[in-house]
Amino acid sequence: MDELRDTDPLAWLTACEEIRQLASRYAVWYGARDTENLARLFVPDIKVTRDTSGTDALRSSFDGQMGSLGRVILMVGNHVIDVSDPDNATGVVSCRGEIEDAEGRWIIHQIQYHDTYKRVDGRWLFARRRHLLWYGHDMANPPVGLPDANWPRSQTGKGELPECIESWQTWTADNT
Repeated sequence: MDELRDTDPLAWLTACEEIRQLASRYAVWYGARDTENLARLFVPDIKVTRDTSGTDALRSSFDGQMGSLGRVILMVGNHVIDVSDPDNATGVVSCRGEIEDAEGRWIIHQIQYHDTYKRVDGRWLFARRRHLLWYGHDMANPPVGLPDANWPRSQTGKGELPECIESWQTWTADNT
């Protein structure tokens, strides 16, 4: 593994950083419900189900997932990347999710993604993303319904996200 690190360290570092950005963009765009940009993070022929593939099917799948969720906050943590050659890599991403479910409960998820990456037309993309759950549990005191934080005046309370994000506003208006 990581022969590229020995033969072309700069290419290896560049690949690792671009792949790290890929995982971070996924987290940000999922929370913003930006399914258009989310789908662009995947190879064009991504397999979505046994019978469907492609970014249109993936966008539809994301819409289905998001339809039963309120706010979603994903925080990318550890990211181990193995670059096998200039165009292929695998990785494991640790992620903590704070997810508002359909009943308004806040659930903490500890997630691990097992990823396969492919470089297509000079861009690193997900060729496969497998979501594995360590655990999910109900938060005792959910953040929804808190008074406004008016940060930085107060450290606790409801902030302005995600309602101030344009793609969140559009998606919510179109899907509620």
